[in-house]
Amino acid sequence: MTPPSWLGHNWLEPHYLAWLAKGALLTGWLSLLVVLAASLLGIVFTALLDSGLRPLRLATRLFVGLHRNTPLMVQLLLWYFGVSGLLPDEAKIWLNTPHALALPFDLSLPWPSFEFLAAFTALTLYSAAFICGELQSGLNAVPKGQRLAARALGMSGWQVLSLVVLPQAWQLVKRPLVGQYTAIVKNTSLTMAIGLAELSYASRQVETETLLAFQAFAVATALYLILVLLTQLLSQRPDPAWRTLR
Repeated sequence: MTPPSWLGHNWLEPHYLAWLAKGALLTGWLSLLVVLAASLLGIVFTALLDSGLRPLRLATRLFVGLHRNTPLMVQLLLWYFGVSGLLPDEAKIWLNTPHALALPFDLSLPWPSFEFLAAFTALTLYSAAFICGELQSGLNAVPKGQRLAARALGMSGWQVLSLVVLPQAWQLVKRPLVGQYTAIVKNTSLTMAIGLAELSYASRQVETETLLAFQAFAVATALYLILVLLTQLLSQRPDPAWRTLR
């Protein structure tokens, strides 16, 4: 069956579209895991920067600054090629061999590839550094006098944080955080450099095999746009429950 024609060129066949859809699913899954892990790690970094222990603050500031001021591509290559070069040969063989976790009812859960683990680690650390910066900016924007006034009214430390500081800080950081989350989706495209078969990698494969560059990258662009819009939509959730705590 001859594929339909569009703008004078043959359109992509269904199995090529399936490649792109599979790459989009991997991109979405990786993005979701990175968003969750980077958010939690960003909160930890923010707490450490607000710690009363100077060594912890300095170490965290150095770690965050290192990841914010070096290219993500270099960090990806460091985790994939650099870290793997430091591992024993037995560990390299194990990481590059497919594994699966046995589950009840004859089910199994595939173990992530080394490319996926390296991409997840690099993206999480890189994104957490920027999320930490957004959270810290929001907390610092709340005047310290409001904390002192709340404590003078007899509020506990948790009440000051949940009822006074966090509601105001959240209004300041929620839009920048959505921007960081959409950046995570787009940054996953760099993982094609280490061989992860995500959306950009799949579109390059389709283009190489079909020579239909416009169609391959147009579909990939549309799928990225859908993923970004879904991220923005999911981020527009009701405000956290701590806003109503008393």
